Amino acid sequence: MDGAPMHSADPWEARTVAASFLVVDDHPLFLEALELAIHSAYPDALIVEATSIATAKAAIAERRTFDLVLLDLCMPGTRGFQGLIELRTLQPKLPVLIVSALEDSRIVHEAMTCGAAGFIAKSARKAALVNAISEVMAGSIVLPAGYQPPSSDTAAAEAADMARRFASLTPQQQRVLQMLRQGMLNKQIAHELDVGETTVKAHVSEILRKLHVASRTQAVIEMSKIDFDTLIAAGVGAQSRTP
Repeated sequence: MDGAPMHSADPWEARTVAASFLVVDDHPLFLEALELAIHSAYPDALIVEATSIATAKAAIAERRTFDLVLLDLCMPGTRGFQGLIELRTLQPKLPVLIVSALEDSRIVHEAMTCGAAGFIAKSARKAALVNAISEVMAGSIVLPAGYQPPSSDTAAAEAADMARRFASLTPQQQRVLQMLRQGMLNKQIAHELDVGETTVKAHVSEILRKLHVASRTQAVIEMSKIDFDTLIAAGVGAQSRTP
């Protein structure tokens, strides 16, 4: 009918009244718990689930604007802080709240160095989780109760530097690097990405330049510096050397 107001059926156009969240976790129980916490703080919230970094990146690439991402660091198909860095590369201004079972101070510190807006343990009570979500949405930084930054050491500094270099890669270069870490050859990578081998070689050259390394093998070794186990082991080693 002429003159009648038009109403969109797409709920994403109602963002003026409803906050939107992307929840990235591969455990159904935790997904449910996170969504309950979100709805406790924002009853009308719009929530999208992602059970892998790939599906999270796809959701962001669809140009839906999220107010906050809740991310589990240990996701299928990624190692260390790669998932966090990849999401931050796609949307640098999008706040990411880490909700993780990993509570080591070195991991918390490195996650914040990689651009997380906050960090809370999965073992936290619902009230603490609801508060963390509200605080980050209000622009505050949230850290675990009793958190103390780890003492600086060479391994931690190198990990932070490598995380920054990895963040300088484009999303496609990050995919190529991930495949290099899986031991794939240029021909296999080209087939997977549906591009020519010349394009893959160009990506590899640019990856080596940005990471400041001379070979594919060295790139893989250097990237291990931002893996969780490496960070924790470095911290334990530093403690054992302390008199």
